[in-house]
Formats: sequence, C-alpha cells, structure tokens
Amino acid sequence: MSEKAPLLHYRLSTRGDDPDTDAVVVDTGPRTSRSGRGSGKSPKKLGMVFGVVIPTLLSMFSVVIFLRVGFVVGQAGLFESIAMFLVAYLIITVTVLSVCAISTNGALDAGGAYYMISRALGPEFGGSIGIMFFFANVCGSALYILGLVEAIMSAFGVPAATNALIGAGPQQILPSGYWWSLFYGTALLFICFIVCLVGAHIYAKATFIIFIIVVTVLVSIFVSFFIMKPLEVKLHDASVHSNSSLLTGNFTGLQLRTLESNLLPDYKVDYTTGTMMNFATVFAVMFNGCTGIMAGSNMSGDLKNPSYSIPRGTLAAVVTTFITYNLLTLLAAWSCERHLLQRDYSFLGDINIWPPLVTVGIYSSAMSAAMSNLIGASRILYALSKDGLFGGILAPAKKTSRSGNPWASVLVSWLLVQVVLFAGKLNTIAGIVTIFFLLVYAAVNLACLALEWASAPNFRPSFRCFTWHTCVMGIIGCLVMMFLINPINASASIAFMLLLLMLIHYLGPMSNWGFISQALIFHQVRKYLLMLDVRKDHVKFWRPQVLLMVANPRSCIGLMTFINDMKKSGLYVLGHVKIGLLDDLPSDPLQSSYDSWLSLVDHLNIKAFVNLTLAESVRRGVQNLLFITGFGGMRPNTLVLGFYDDCVPEDRLRGKILKSAGCRLDAAGSTEGLSELRTPFFPNVRGPIETKDFQEVEYVSVIADAVKMGKNVILARDFHRFHRDTVIKSGKKMGRKSAAGQYVDVWPLNLLRPDHRGYVDTCSLFLLQLASVLHDSRAWNQVRLRLFLCVESECRMQEVEEAKLRVMLKELRISAQVHQVAWDQVVALHWQKQRSSGDTRVSGESERSVAAEEAAAEEDVQRKFPTNAAQLTDDYIGAVNHLIRQHGAPQPAVRFLYLPRPPADTNRYHAYLHQVDLLSRDLGPTLLIHGVTPVVTTDF
Repeated sequence: MSEKAPLLHYRLSTRGDDPDTDAVVVDTGPRTSRSGRGSGKSPKKLGMVFGVVIPTLLSMFSVVIFLRVGFVVGQAGLFESIAMFLVAYLIITVTVLSVCAISTNGALDAGGAYYMISRALGPEFGGSIGIMFFFANVCGSALYILGLVEAIMSAFGVPAATNALIGAGPQQILPSGYWWSLFYGTALLFICFIVCLVGAHIYAKATFIIFIIVVTVLVSIFVSFFIMKPLEVKLHDASVHSNSSLLTGNFTGLQLRTLESNLLPDYKVDYTTGTMMNFATVFAVMFNGCTGIMAGSNMSGDLKNPSYSIPRGTLAAVVTTFITYNLLTLLAAWSCERHLLQRDYSFLGDINIWPPLVTVGIYSSAMSAAMSNLIGASRILYALSKDGLFGGILAPAKKTSRSGNPWASVLVSWLLVQVVLFAGKLNTIAGIVTIFFLLVYAAVNLACLALEWASAPNFRPSFRCFTWHTCVMGIIGCLVMMFLINPINASASIAFMLLLLMLIHYLGPMSNWGFISQALIFHQVRKYLLMLDVRKDHVKFWRPQVLLMVANPRSCIGLMTFINDMKKSGLYVLGHVKIGLLDDLPSDPLQSSYDSWLSLVDHLNIKAFVNLTLAESVRRGVQNLLFITGFGGMRPNTLVLGFYDDCVPEDRLRGKILKSAGCRLDAAGSTEGLSELRTPFFPNVRGPIETKDFQEVEYVSVIADAVKMGKNVILARDFHRFHRDTVIKSGKKMGRKSAAGQYVDVWPLNLLRPDHRGYVDTCSLFLLQLASVLHDSRAWNQVRLRLFLCVESECRMQEVEEAKLRVMLKELRISAQVHQVAWDQVVALHWQKQRSSGDTRVSGESERSVAAEEAAAEEDVQRKFPTNAAQLTDDYIGAVNHLIRQHGAPQPAVRFLYLPRPPADTNRYHAYLHQVDLLSRDLGPTLLIHGVTPVVTTDF
C-alpha cells in the first residue's frame, strides 16, 4: 500500500501560456489515470461550489427538510426541536472543524473522511472506519430512495385497503404495497446509478440543476407561510396505527395561540411504523438531515483544490442549513396545529401556494441525496480497494474507466443499496445510518485530536479554528448520542469496528502512511523521560538495564534471546562497534545497517533497541556507547560481552530469511521495500585463521573501563551451545510436580579468591539477583535454581554458614536448592603452592642474586597492586573447574559464576584473562558476573 503524494513535492517551472512566467507551480507528481494507464486528457476537476457546497447542501436538505420537519416539531415541540438542532449542529460543527483542519494539512486524495482517518490513525483504524463509512453511505442512499418512494406513494399511490374510508384522488393511480414500493425504489436507484456511472462531471451538472429547483421550492415554502390563508387539510395518510378519529388538520397561519400549543413535546405513535416516539427516536430521524456534511469531502479525489474547497464549502453549507432548518421549525410551530404536524408529514405541499412545486422539490432533493451517498460510497470503496487493506477481496473495485471514473465501485455500491432497499421503512433505516455516521464523526475528531496531541511539526493546517477541546467535545458528543439513540446498535457497531480493526491488523499488509501512534508514543515517552529523575532511584525498584555488545549477530543469536529473558522489563540495547573513522568515509556507513538490525530484532521477537557506533577501536566504541546510550534514568547499568577465546563462531542465520517490517519512503511513496523478505545483511562470521578485531589487553581494558564507570559486567561464554527452545520445551514437559528438568547453577563465591569465604558482598548479591530475575521470567519459571555453597569439611562453621545463607535467601525471597560442596582438596592445592613458594625463598638464597631484579620488581608490583589472583596456579584453577563440572549433574541450562575485578596493573591482564578462561572452560553456557551496584534490599 502506498500513499500518493504523502507530502507535497514542489517544482519550480514556467508555463508558456501563463502570463506570469515567474510563477511557482506546485506539482504533485506525474498525472496518470486511476486505472494505471496514461491518459492524454486528464479528467475534469470540480471547484468549491459544484464540488462541495451544492452536494453538501442537497445532502443536508434532502428528504428531512420536506418530510420530517413537521414530524420533529409535532412530536418534540418547538423547544425540544430547537434543542435537537443545537445539539446536532454542535456535534457536526466541531466535526467540521476537525475535517477542515485535516483537509488543509497537505495533500488529500480520493476517499474523503476515510483517507483522512487512515492517514492519521493508521490502516487498522482507518480501514475499519472506512468500511463503516461505506456502509453508512450505502444505507443513507437507500434511506433517501425510500423517502422518495414514500413521498411518491403519498401523492400518487392508491390508498391501502385499511384506508378505504378516504377517497382516492384522481392522481392516485400507482399500485401500492411492499413489492410495488420496492419496484419504484429500484427504478429510482437505477437512475441514480446511471448518473454516477457516467462520472463526477455529469453528477455535478445534475446536482446544480436540482439545487436551483430546491432553492426555488424553499423560497415558495417561506413565502407560503406568510401569504396563505388558514385552511383545513385532509389527512389522506391516516393509519390504523393511530387511535385518533380526526381526519383533518388545520393550518392557522401565523398565530400566537398555535405557537403556544406547539412549544412543549407531545410524543405519540408514528403513523408510518406504529412505533411510539421519544426524544431519541425523533433525534435519530432529524439527525439524518445533518449527516450530509461529508458529501463534499467524499469528492476529494474529484476536486481541483481539496484543501481550499472542503473547509470553506462545508462551513458555508452547515451555516446555511442550520439557519434554514430553524426558520422552518419556527414557522411550522407558529402556523400549524400539532395534529396536522403529527399526521401528515407532507403538509408543506398542502399549504404551499402551488402544491406540486413542493412535490418536485421532494423528489429532486431525495434523488440528489441518494446520488450523493451513492457516489460517496463508491469513492470510499475505490479508496479502500486501492489501499489493498482487505487483500484481493476488493480488488475488482479498483477498475476504472479511461477518464478515471471507478465504475466497478459504483456498480458494487449500487448492488448493496439495492439489498438495503428490502428493509422497506424509512425510520427503520434512519437509526442505523445515524449510528454509523456518528461513529465516523467520532473517528474524524479522534484523528484530529491525535494529530494535535502528537505535536508533530508537520501538522500545521492552514485552518486553525480548532483546539483539542473541540475534538474531545465532538468525540464525547458523538458517543453519547450513539448510545442515546440505540444502545444495542451502538454497541454492535463498535464491536463490528473493533473486529474489522483486528482483522486488518493481523491480516492486512504493512503501510507506509506513517503511524500516529509513533508520534503519540514519542510525545509521551519524552514527557515521562523528563519525569524519570535519576536522583530518585532506589534499590527497591532496581531492574537490569543491559547493553549487549554484539560483534556479529550471526553468531550471537542464542545470547541475544537469553538476555531478552533476563532483562525483567528493563532497558535492552544491542550495541555494535564498526571500526573506522568518519573522516575517511563519504557518509555514515551505519545508517544503511539499521534496517537489517531492526529486522533481526523483529525476527527474534525480542524487545531491544539498536545502537551502532563508528570508532577507531572497539574499546573506544564501547566507551562511547556506555556514555551516550539511553536518556535520563533509562541508561544501561550492565554491560554484557561475549567471551574472548579461540572458539570459532557459528553462523546461526545461515539460510534464514528475515521479514522486514520497516517502511522506506521514496519521493513518490513507492511500496518497494514494504514487508520485504530478505537475507540479513551482516558480514560473514570470522574464519578459523582470521584475526579478531581487538586483542586480549583491549578486551580486559573494556571490562575495566566499565567497572570504573560503575557498570556491572557480564561475560557470556559458550552461548553458541545455548538453545532457548530446548530449555522452554523441557520446562513445559517437566511440570510443577516433577522432580526432573532444567537447572540454573549459581556459584556465588569468588572461586579465584580461596582465602575469601564471604557470600554476602555486592557482587554475590548481584549474581543472586540476576539468577532470580531469570527464574521469574515466564519462559524460565519452570527452571530450578541450585545454589552451591563451598565449605571445608573440617570447618565447624559450615552448618552455621548454610543456615545464614538460607536465612538470607528467605529474606531476599529467592527460592533455590542449597548444596554444600566440600572443596578441601582444591583449596589445599592453593595453600601448598603458597608454602612451597615460601620454602623456595628460604632455601634458594644462593639464587636470589641471580633473580634479584625480577624479585624486586615482583615485590614492588605486589605493594602497588596487592591481589591474591596473581598467585593462583593453573592446577588450582583447573581443579576448581573440575569441581564445578563434577557437581553439574544433571547438566544445567546456564551457570552463573563470580567474576573477580580486573587487576589494576595492566601487565596482569593476560594472566587475568587466562585464569578466567581456565575457570569457565568446557562448562557449557556460562555467565561470569561482576556486580558493582547494590541491587537487593529487605526494607519494604
């Protein structure tokens, strides 16, 4: 789906036939016929009067002004009638303000209100409302045809058998009955179909002629109220539904006594349907006279300048009809007895100076309104089919003539109107049509409200006579009136709209229209980020906010999905450093990579941001990301790195095809690139003989930098062997009552500091917190935690230590199995080395002179950088590694190990990395964790 001219494209050009050769011409791209073929002759466009004012006036006058003014006054009285018009016009006026604002904000294509809503609120909301608006116009067209048939039968139809007491006039020769009425309606609808099928220019000429007729009739009606003398009118449409025996009604002329008797409401049974009237039902019928405000907007694709014509033409029509309706209401209440108003809806013809003239006006306005709704429905259907929201279902409706007239949409609309004609009763359809139009009006106000609240710089309509208050007023007014008219129909229509919305969301294609939700989210996120004060941070509300450094996504799929499970609704950022300098490049090489990264995020279904940087070294790039990633209180507090070893990376994306959900807009709004299936654009994984981007010292320096910056550090090893699906399936099969299943092993002791026996330090608690966070995630809640407590078998304090640990776990609300691990023999290796080193110093006095400089340097380093890790042997670390593997049955899904702080002496970086490598070798997926921030508390 593409948007034609999403923004105006400007071109400076001159016209040979323009006297002003310096004029600036606004061009919206090459002109093509709507069928997709070039046309030598572009279709004629309509101006404001013929395209907006006249269609809107005729749609709003229509049947209501001739057949329902007396009905409204007779049932509701003058006061409530005026109140109804005020409420109705308040709702439509604020809606018109919203329409004016949207229509004057950039280019406007075919579809009218549907186009405005869909481009503002997105395809889901726009498509569902578009279908509702289409059906509203279809039902509206049927409504006016039925009104016309009712008027014809009133004047020329043979009275029914139930009205045999009333003699038939010489002109009443047409057969009556349901099927005859259906036949007449079908014939009239076919005439409207032929006019709309020819094209918009013929429709405009026809409506202009009808407009002249209607204006003439209205003038005669106003004159008649003043010059006609009092007379008695036969109620030739009396019905058995009424209990009254009066067969006549009186036109008294302008008398105060008549006005006083018509001030208050007097609801009675409607003689055409036999239904008891009330405020809601009368308002539903009356409101149909106001629903024509979209007649001009529906013609947006056929207008020369929609942004100019729609606001001015619609407002002019609304003001004119409001004055006309209220004047007619006042004059009818001032001159006609209530019985006449309630029992003869065509009384305006009976009291006119020339009665046939009103009949001509009724027929003309009804035909015009029916045509207006029919052509409006066809334009909406054509816009829906062009956008492809419903796939191939609406594809046939896209066919057009060489002049651009969507004849297929006109045909489909005509057939649907014909189906609605079977309902047969004017007032029955009126309530449904009113509900649909009110829902569309509410959506237009919502679209304008969303654009206003989003505060997007590109929303700057030239029409500024609106605020968010008017939009909210319009939404509330429409919804309230919907439920006042018919709560059941209102609820059903909203449910139908939501059903369509979900269908389009899950089954419809992607669009490049832009999403108002993104603008609203940005606006709100910015506001709340400013409110997120880092000075108010508290350990009780700590959550992991992770920056995962990814060298190549092809080899990091397992780790990326695992960290997504461990983030606990916190910030998750995928970071990548590309080596290079911007000075040496013509443009930023990273911009073209974002789409592939975001497509990968969608493919993996992870909730992560992507942040790429260009730097001269990996260390400098990581520093940059740690400094600049995030905003305010949403900044990474934990850095995750892959492990530095000789493992050859595996390509986990080989043969994978990613679906890109991104949208690339070119100048013409092309659909190229939408929902595109593509192979991920990432470099190939490093081969066995290829060198790495950085060396061991730089790798440890990155760890040290992060610790200095107050960031927690996690080293992830062997996650190429991690398969999340296996863990999840194992958890589901395990069940809560089974003893077998996956485990997460936690070793909270610093195993590279055998002389340090404490379990309650910042790093250990951070390690326990992360294990608990992982266990609490939905995918890992079936996995069990195993906590290993290293003790010496001869130590008398082992039971006390275990009891303290269990109390701490209980206070921290962490559920874990505690296992004691005797490591006397492992620790003995370390102390034996210490004693042997001391003996060597005593017995090797003769050798001191040979290595005096080395010993002095060693002692100097130890004084400056005291660390026990420097004195560890490979035998001891290997024994610790064997101990971990020995207590790893069954094989855990992940292991959590204590990562010591990097040495301060950079000369020890190689030894540090070597020791960590020996410690974690062949353990399977392992996290080596160093925490520097407090993360747990029992103070709640």
